[in-house]
Amino acid sequence: MPSEAATLGAAGEHYVLFQLLRRGFIAALAPHGVPMADIILSNRLGTKLCAGQVKTRSGIGADGGWHMNVKHETIREPSLFYCFVDLRNDEKSVPDVYVVPSEVVATVISETYQAWVAAPGKNGRVRKQHKLRRFVPDYTRYDCPKYSNGWLTAYRNSWDLLKGKNVQHE
Repeated sequence: MPSEAATLGAAGEHYVLFQLLRRGFIAALAPHGVPMADIILSNRLGTKLCAGQVKTRSGIGADGGWHMNVKHETIREPSLFYCFVDLRNDEKSVPDVYVVPSEVVATVISETYQAWVAAPGKNGRVRKQHKLRRFVPDYTRYDCPKYSNGWLTAYRNSWDLLKGKNVQHE
């Protein structure tokens, strides 16, 4: 029996695939185990490719974000994008998807983690380095006003960003 996390991830991937196909993109799920791609996009001739990584949440978590890793700070591929899916807790709500280029994700993850490490922890303690990162819609509590509430809104359902990857039409 698949874990709850596995089924949640699959739901997010299929939702993103549905959104891409309904917009006329040629898209398919990547084979299981492909390290940086959950979804592959192509133009109609198959001569231009783009890959997508899907991160899914269901409204759980105080900061409203997604789990990331230190490796995401260095993945800056022009042909890679992330889809951050918020399925919400309410099954009747339409999910939000934030379509974000990998270069933006890497920059945000890196800058906000460095700010978090530099800020004093509980009772003024020095924070310890670790591999976990968070991609959140509001980094105010991390003392990053550049990425305060609303910064991620520009990427909500921004499927048109993928047209710039030259994969929709030939």
